[in-house]
Amino acid sequence: MAVIHHTTMQPTKLELLTSWLPSRTWYTGGADAPSPAKAGGFRLDDPAGEVGIEFMAVADGTGPDAVAYLVPMTYRGAPLEGAEHALIGTSEHGVLGTRWIYDGTHDPVLVAQLYALLAGRAEAQHQNVDDTTDPTVTASLAPAGADAELVRVEEGPDHTDVVVREAGAAAPLTLRIRRVLRPGEDGGPGRGRVMAEWRLADGTAARGAYAVALA
Repeated sequence: MAVIHHTTMQPTKLELLTSWLPSRTWYTGGADAPSPAKAGGFRLDDPAGEVGIEFMAVADGTGPDAVAYLVPMTYRGAPLEGAEHALIGTSEHGVLGTRWIYDGTHDPVLVAQLYALLAGRAEAQHQNVDDTTDPTVTASLAPAGADAELVRVEEGPDHTDVVVREAGAAAPLTLRIRRVLRPGEDGGPGRGRVMAEWRLADGTAARGAYAVALA
């Protein structure tokens, strides 16, 4: 199980997202600078123990106009080759030193573990507690292969499509990451999905699709 270090990060993840979110095609905020606040999510373990994996939900705005976004992130101890375009930023971790933080939809380690979660071969971990699974996260997929390889990433108006090649499958599979989270939405038809919770601006809990596997 991954160890969660309760220490400092400079700049913080939310400070990095304040600069990064407005550069995304799916960000709906206006002229004012974003003010993201952590609203939920979960973690996945890297079997090799090298890469931190987090699916973070952040709320931006106040009142009925607040929007919840999903930002899958990976934390690495060295740059990911060929992924400069996906770098959210770097941060100094109080225990681990410099961490390179990436938009996880472009990181093959996160994509492989998301596929494993959908296929029932990985468990969602609590976002803030060591060695603890998160039973509120549910996932389902009839997998065509033992694993999946990242092929390409395509941005949409409210989602990011991660196209993968399943081992032994004739056709590619699209893992649609819901960037704008909507309460009660299951993501529509698909071979499987990840459902999880987040907090609304008023503090109440919401639940909806984080990711959908499209046939």
